[in-house]
Amino acid sequence: MNTISKILLPSVLAVLLGSCSDFLETEPVDKLVPTAFFEKEADLELYTNSFYQRMLPGGLEVVQADEMGEYTSKNQSPAYIAGSYTPVNEPAWSWTNLRNINFFLQNFDNQAIPQDVRDHYEGIARFFRAYFYFDKVKQYGDVPWYSKAMDPGDPDLYKPRDPREMVMDSVLADLDFAATHIKDVKDNTSSLVTRQVALAFKSRVCLFEGTFRKYHTQLNLTASADRFLEEAANAALKVMESGQYALYNTGNPATDYRTLFISENPVSEEVLWAVVYNNALKRWHNITWKFNSATYGARWGLNKQFINTYLMTDGSRFTERPGYDTIQFVREMKDRDYRLGQTVRSLGYQRSNGTPAPPNFGYTYTGYHLMKHSLDDSRLDGIAESYNSIPLIRYAEVLLNYAEAMAELGKFGLPEWSQTIAPLRERAGVSAAAPGTADPYLQEVYFPEIADRFLLEIRRERGIELCYEGLRYDDLLRWKKGHLLEMQWRGIYVPALNYPMDLDGNGTPDVSFVTSVPDNKEPGVTYVVIDGTASKLSEGDQGHMIWRDDEERVFDEKKYFHPISNSDIVLNRELEQNPGWE
Repeated sequence: MNTISKILLPSVLAVLLGSCSDFLETEPVDKLVPTAFFEKEADLELYTNSFYQRMLPGGLEVVQADEMGEYTSKNQSPAYIAGSYTPVNEPAWSWTNLRNINFFLQNFDNQAIPQDVRDHYEGIARFFRAYFYFDKVKQYGDVPWYSKAMDPGDPDLYKPRDPREMVMDSVLADLDFAATHIKDVKDNTSSLVTRQVALAFKSRVCLFEGTFRKYHTQLNLTASADRFLEEAANAALKVMESGQYALYNTGNPATDYRTLFISENPVSEEVLWAVVYNNALKRWHNITWKFNSATYGARWGLNKQFINTYLMTDGSRFTERPGYDTIQFVREMKDRDYRLGQTVRSLGYQRSNGTPAPPNFGYTYTGYHLMKHSLDDSRLDGIAESYNSIPLIRYAEVLLNYAEAMAELGKFGLPEWSQTIAPLRERAGVSAAAPGTADPYLQEVYFPEIADRFLLEIRRERGIELCYEGLRYDDLLRWKKGHLLEMQWRGIYVPALNYPMDLDGNGTPDVSFVTSVPDNKEPGVTYVVIDGTASKLSEGDQGHMIWRDDEERVFDEKKYFHPISNSDIVLNRELEQNPGWE
């Protein structure tokens, strides 16, 4: 189907046919017109429910987005990073969801429905329009802005792209309306867009746009960066001051963090919005299977450079310990930020049947085996029946959005530290004391251009707290740090070939790195073959496990925006290609 057809397609019919049996009983399908349908509040609710069904990502889609982050390894890089990617590879963009939203906004305003009800559902629709366009701007920069459902013959069908400034001002206007008019009632199912969800999402959007404009100076939009940063801080502060949400903290730092990601019902104390799954209703996903399969998943794992950023529980920097880079895994995991052992398999981890489960090199390449969203039942390693709900927006992110926006505005100090970073670290069992100096490791490896000690810690905290929640690639884009995607994929330190290593601290060996599998295998030991091409040790017969140095990973300037697909440019000659993709 071509792009214009997607804009024009009245797909609302499919939505209503699929979910509105009561309507079908009162009105023939061929008489579906706005005046016959938008008659009462239930009709507005029914229509806007379709936005959730059609636009929200699945749980795996949320988590898997972080394979585009620099802190993760996988079987191979996406073609966008390592490969020959051209406008031919880019899928055609789709406008069907926008058409459905604009159709509603043009036709819902029945005066017989109370004004506050109409305002609420207009707010829901405008929230989803902002949601739609934010995604488009992140991917392409300038895009055509459509505020109406397009009809055949409309001259705007073939119009050029509108400037980013105009589109993002329109997105901000939609979010402001949503954050003012959506009902301010907490949804304990964490499945609906509420006023607080709209505010939290606004803080995410405005933080992205403000920092993108600040660091991408070639756009000549730096003068307006602070306006978006102020909007981000103000929106986040409203959520904080509402009192509806708080960090989930029972005082058990060894489990509280991971509880947020393995619970069937969203932890509504902290989770504002989630993709909800339910075992009884057989609404399942396949994340556990993806994370624990040698073939079904991509064998994701975190990289050593990122693991190094986790602090010690006393608040000191792991990277200031003597020999930190060559410490073996068991010592490396001790006395660290408790989130580390709830993000990757660590000391003493067991599956639900009590079986010890050290990092499995059949499922990861670096040894830092992800488990944050993975359930402990090993039965789920081979079937798509995981039932834990996946957060889309958490209160922790709101705190981080506020902290970062304030730091970028030069307004962050000890009071803001106590409001934001300190409680996150306290939940993680880490000293909440503010840093006295800038971290030289973060500067050397990640952010040499940042001298602000607070901003460095906020970026550290954001990476750790939101790891594998689908936000890291966006962060790299807005910070203009895409070159970090060229970083080497480094794994655990291996003291020698043919040396059985204990990875869970129980005193028995779990893995040995070899050039060939021995005839006499030691029970319980996984043998990892170093082939010298895709896998190797950094110092030949010892050192860090290095994966896929045979790839050439490139992230140049043009890749901050995707190309417009060839098919779209052929269809609409008014579209101009993004720079570098011509």
